[in-house]
Amino acid sequence: MTRFRLSLTRAPVDEPLLARRPFDLLCLTMACVLGVHALHLPWWLTLTLAGVLAARWRQRRSGGRNAPFWIKLPLIVLLLAVVIAYYGTLFGREPGSAFAVGLLVLKMLESEHRRDARVAIAFGCFGLMSALLFDQGIAASFVVALGLVPAVATLRSLEVVDPDLRPLRRELLPVLITLLAAVPLALFAFVFVPRLNSPLWGAPTADRAVTGLSDRMAPGEMAEVLTDDTPAMRVTFDDAPPMSASRYFRAYTMTNFDGQSWRPDYDGGSRSSGTLEGQPRFNYEITLEPTRQRVLPVMDMPVSAPDDARLRIDRTVEADRRIDEVYRYHASAATDYRLDATIDGRQRRQALQLPNDVGPRARELAASWAGKFGNDHLAIARAALAMFHDGGFRYTLAPAPLGRDRIDDFLFQTREGFCEHFSSTFTFLMRAAGVPARVVTGYQGGYWNKLGSYLLVRHADAHAWSEVWLEGRGWVRFDPTGAVRPERVSLGAAAAAAGSSSEGGLFDMAWLRNARDRWDVVNQWWNQAVNGFDALRQQGILQPFGIRQTDVGDLAIILAVGCALLVAGALGWAMFQRREGDALDAWMQRLERKLARTGVTRRTGEGPRHYLARAARSLPAQRNALERLSQLYLRSRYAYDEPPPESLSEFRRQVKEFKARRVVK
Repeated sequence: MTRFRLSLTRAPVDEPLLARRPFDLLCLTMACVLGVHALHLPWWLTLTLAGVLAARWRQRRSGGRNAPFWIKLPLIVLLLAVVIAYYGTLFGREPGSAFAVGLLVLKMLESEHRRDARVAIAFGCFGLMSALLFDQGIAASFVVALGLVPAVATLRSLEVVDPDLRPLRRELLPVLITLLAAVPLALFAFVFVPRLNSPLWGAPTADRAVTGLSDRMAPGEMAEVLTDDTPAMRVTFDDAPPMSASRYFRAYTMTNFDGQSWRPDYDGGSRSSGTLEGQPRFNYEITLEPTRQRVLPVMDMPVSAPDDARLRIDRTVEADRRIDEVYRYHASAATDYRLDATIDGRQRRQALQLPNDVGPRARELAASWAGKFGNDHLAIARAALAMFHDGGFRYTLAPAPLGRDRIDDFLFQTREGFCEHFSSTFTFLMRAAGVPARVVTGYQGGYWNKLGSYLLVRHADAHAWSEVWLEGRGWVRFDPTGAVRPERVSLGAAAAAAGSSSEGGLFDMAWLRNARDRWDVVNQWWNQAVNGFDALRQQGILQPFGIRQTDVGDLAIILAVGCALLVAGALGWAMFQRREGDALDAWMQRLERKLARTGVTRRTGEGPRHYLARAARSLPAQRNALERLSQLYLRSRYAYDEPPPESLSEFRRQVKEFKARRVVK
């Protein structure tokens, strides 16, 4: 196996040095590798490696040579120590990529010969490919594909005798044509190379969570999620979508409260799912972006769990594995339902549990409602909603910080916040009044993409609400945020965050909204057609041709035969195509046509020198012009690897000015 290493010995002295153009293209390739990895590398490491690469490019342009041994070796050791110190290991996607990118940049310190450039390009292409382990979206894939252009251009410039004389456009245009010609073979390989049932990348990875919901909710800690406009999931309905006010997608049901934060009751959730009475009304499919968690958001109220997942007692869904890639699943929901019409003693105690030293003033308020309404729990809940609606509370994503007692401080001091604040306080008040209640987090609303006919749910649509258990009705959803800001439920998160201003912001512009719709449709197609092309879909790819299931052997045979046919077709086209020559030959053919009209035609097998000499003898009046054209053509054709632009322009001008007269016999 070829090993990638930084050489500590000198290359053979007889190997030619890199010209300026190949070295510049090599530096550009390494910059592309560093750029595609910049988003998941530490910012200080990215800037340091960029500085090293720029310094090396500048040093080489000023006539410098490769770095000595006493500089390269300490830098390698320092890079290794920094990666291990930051990541805690050298194995995994993040530390492995950081170390590989660092070695590629340090490789430039000794890249002086063609052998060094070829090795660096080979592993630079591997570095470009490894960026797809982090992001397989269409934008990331396009950027990685663009990174191949300078890489292939570098290899091409290594074969040119004097590449510095050629314009950069002539270096890149053939590369683009070559890469486009490779697209059919790449598509064929994408479809028929056998897919693995499990990801190829099995090394341990750093368990850094992406932005999104978590199994812990504390007032004020969801602000980062609510300002994240990236897609969380896309929902496609079999029939008409529900109204915005009904678009609740539950992820976590939180019962345990310690005075600061809410968490799910995992012990209780390990039991079978609760009793649900109701018929499915909405059937839908969710395309979930990677979350690095096992929870699957489902529309309220889920009737059953999707495949490869289980339904917990609190009607949340947990997948059998962590969602580290785009994941698609089908589910159904009932909007007219009754959940857990009866609950046992443990569930009731858990839904009434409160810490002793939290919210004394809130407890007094709740006790007054309990004394006033007695066992009418619905009236108690309505009294709390009326307080939020008429009590001077304000919805904002930048609330004032809360003190040690978050309940009383929010309820009687700041009175401003977002869904976390309202649902947490509402649930506390219900429990203090003797009403079983719990917090539910997930998503609410979303944006209906008319172009793609699906619901786009962004991380900014994250939401928290409450569920109250009422005698004979079971768990009933109450959304106190809607009492403070009805637009949050009826119009979505963007309308609620816009405040009371009537002026549309930048994202409310129609043209920008349409552009975002179209771009998201492209992303949705990419996720389904490319990222979602798994082993199961590949096995059924030949069903239209009467083959029910395709195994690995069939795919291998199709792949081998198809590649052989494509290669044979390409070789046939290359061997039997009519070679038109370059621009110099084109103008030479134009000169031959002018001479042919005077009776001087080029004989079979006659070279340009003898042909133009014979023409000069036949046309004495144009002898000098023909001799100049002959010398210019021979010098342009045979003195250089390719005709210089200046010589080509001069030859073209003289051919245009040449006026041939017929031979008088």
